[in-house]
Amino acid sequence: MAGMKMLPPEDSDVTQVRSLAAADLISDDDRSVAADSWSIKSEYGSTLDDEQRHADATEALNYRADYSSDKDEHEQDGEGVSSMLGFQSYWDAAYADELTNFREHGHTGEVWFGGDVMENVASWTKGLWMDICKGHLPNHVADADSEPVGQHEKDMSGWSVLDIGTGNGLLLQELAKQGFSDLTGTDYSEGAVDLARSLADRDGFTNVKFLIDDILETKLDKRFLLVTDKGTLDAIGLHPDGPIKRIMYWDSVARLVAPGGLLVITSCNSTKDELVEEVDTLNQRRNAACQEPGAAGGQEASVDSPPFRYLDHIRTYPTFTFGGSVGSRVATVAFLRN
Repeated sequence: MAGMKMLPPEDSDVTQVRSLAAADLISDDDRSVAADSWSIKSEYGSTLDDEQRHADATEALNYRADYSSDKDEHEQDGEGVSSMLGFQSYWDAAYADELTNFREHGHTGEVWFGGDVMENVASWTKGLWMDICKGHLPNHVADADSEPVGQHEKDMSGWSVLDIGTGNGLLLQELAKQGFSDLTGTDYSEGAVDLARSLADRDGFTNVKFLIDDILETKLDKRFLLVTDKGTLDAIGLHPDGPIKRIMYWDSVARLVAPGGLLVITSCNSTKDELVEEVDTLNQRRNAACQEPGAAGGQEASVDSPPFRYLDHIRTYPTFTFGGSVGSRVATVAFLRN
């Protein structure tokens, strides 16, 4: 189920290529952890210097620790899982290998969640766009104040799309097939961006833009009406400093999603409820910052707080039962930006 350890890709040939690509970076024990933990892409952003960003994230992590103190010991232990998949060096080596494989053999590379999941995410996201444009929102959202969608944004071409941690960029291709046209993909691995550009050019998606950018240190100064993440948050969480980096992730993403826009996260390491809880923690942290007298950035925090509201999640993924619990291998959850 989402929230259990990540599953490896189904293509055994591709898996063998990936193992060889990173062989000089990781030990047998590390490879075992990586295989158990699965594999993702990471792309990021922020305008603060490193020292300040880490200080802010550490303070936020302390807040989260207080908020989560009632979790049982098993849950706390689960948050400490890390692997080589949380390091950029792993992805640089992996995508360098995939890029070479593409140039020599024309291979697309790994599709981590599977093509069926990407198609499902793209078509489901288009359905959300249509509901928002028509004002058909779930009761838990429609009853609350929300930023109205402008008339020009009811045309799909007016919806700017950002895919963070885009990897080979295939999710953007699926979104393009659904009618989205203002498409941008970012990744912190130069090899991933080169591969995504090559695949897009080959497949006729020449209007898709790809940029090298780290979501935790993003240089993007634009807000997007649709931001997608397929595995990036998972990868960030696998870094040894994952808890702090996840907080940095949420602060950065909150600046990239335009008011009234959507954030759609697909994860195989977090359940729908866990992602919703993480957003609730973000919102509570923002509220707490607003209420602190004389807090730095308090005015901005009051404007942005709470940043997100749960909107919907995909219910059609296959489920299975494990240990008496029912879950799915993947969770896709949409949040509305306030």
